Amino acid sequence: MKEKLFGTDGIRGVANKYPISCEIALKIGRATGCLAKKNGYKSVVIGKDTRKSGDMIEAAIVSGIVSTGINALTVGIIPTPGVAYLATIFDDAGAGIVISASHNPYSDNGIKIFNGQGKKLDESDQAFIESYISNDKEFVGTDDIGVISAVADGNKKYSEFLKSTLDFTIIKKRIKIVIDCSNGASYNTAPLVFEDKYFETKFIFNKPDGKNINENCGSQYTETLSRIVVETTSDLGFGFDGDADRVIAVDEKGREVKGDKILAICSKFLKEQGALPNNTVVSTIMSNVGLLKYLKELAIKHIITDVGDSNVIKEMKKNNAQIGGEDSGHLIFSKYHTTGDGILSALRIIEVMAVTEKPLSGLAQVMKVYPQVLMNVEVDKSKPDFMKIKEIVDKIKQVETELGSNGRVLIRYSGTQPLLRVMIEGPDKEATIDYCKQICETIKAYL
Repeated sequence: MKEKLFGTDGIRGVANKYPISCEIALKIGRATGCLAKKNGYKSVVIGKDTRKSGDMIEAAIVSGIVSTGINALTVGIIPTPGVAYLATIFDDAGAGIVISASHNPYSDNGIKIFNGQGKKLDESDQAFIESYISNDKEFVGTDDIGVISAVADGNKKYSEFLKSTLDFTIIKKRIKIVIDCSNGASYNTAPLVFEDKYFETKFIFNKPDGKNINENCGSQYTETLSRIVVETTSDLGFGFDGDADRVIAVDEKGREVKGDKILAICSKFLKEQGALPNNTVVSTIMSNVGLLKYLKELAIKHIITDVGDSNVIKEMKKNNAQIGGEDSGHLIFSKYHTTGDGILSALRIIEVMAVTEKPLSGLAQVMKVYPQVLMNVEVDKSKPDFMKIKEIVDKIKQVETELGSNGRVLIRYSGTQPLLRVMIEGPDKEATIDYCKQICETIKAYL
């Protein structure tokens, strides 16, 4: 029986326990090496975030890669999108592997794999790796063992790429910024991008110790970032997550500007510049109803996908769209990169501010954010079809009718837990909470 290891964003779990164990990491390294060899490549790029467990997992993966006769190019601590980029510039690289659990606590870790074009593996390549791991046959080694090479300038190459996406001459005066590195992978990349010539930058949470990654900091915890932006009278702030593929901005007044608002700001700007291919933006079902309404006002075609950046990227490619993402701050600008990139997204915000000569607080007013309430209902592990129960369907329809165009109902099962997630958006907080409770109580009574 084949193992299903890949989730919506690679393989993830508690470090040093299945599936993030040395044994599985070794097999993943071998499987990726075999995949690269099958496709005619000679090396695999490996990077990691700042977690204590990263060295252990890297050692196992690298051993697996070189045992197949493929070379391992280790780039050390670097953002996830940095590995995706480096995989595209080394001619003989057939894959890029990132050891990171993104925004999760330090006790977790994960393994993300890109192909040689810097894109996340498709289902057939994932199946190849899962099949290899499930195969208990003894590995037959090769006489032509690969070598391990450290790439000393990986962050420099990646930062130069990032800077190449922005015409810095549009910045007329130094921008005062606070950057929260989440004690993660951006701590030694961001300073290479936000140089003194154009930015007066204060870096916070930039002293990783192997355990403090994402600890009350970064894109999920912006309270400190907001406070320091206000205290230092900065123009804005950016909070990255542990592997810097996400960003949440903070305006000069200390208010959060999340992914949906960033999409709204950049979509409007690109349309006005005549640079929005196919007049299309892609986001997920979790996007706020305010974004849906705003894009409709701008007469921009809006495509909605299931949760997960891989679904967003797939629809972007299908519809020739160059901008898409999630409210979490995982944003894709495919004109420049193949995957979500927090630092790249931050540069896009700076570009809009510089060209329009408007503060972020002003730009962020374009879209109204509707109050959102999320509640979970514990259910049986079999996850029965709740839409076959008349009482639940009737209650959902009643709430949807009362909300009309001023809100929406989204109910979905958790992908990892026996929970039914009930999300309601409405015109005001109290009414939204009440609607959410009504549906949850009905589900509890009849499911």
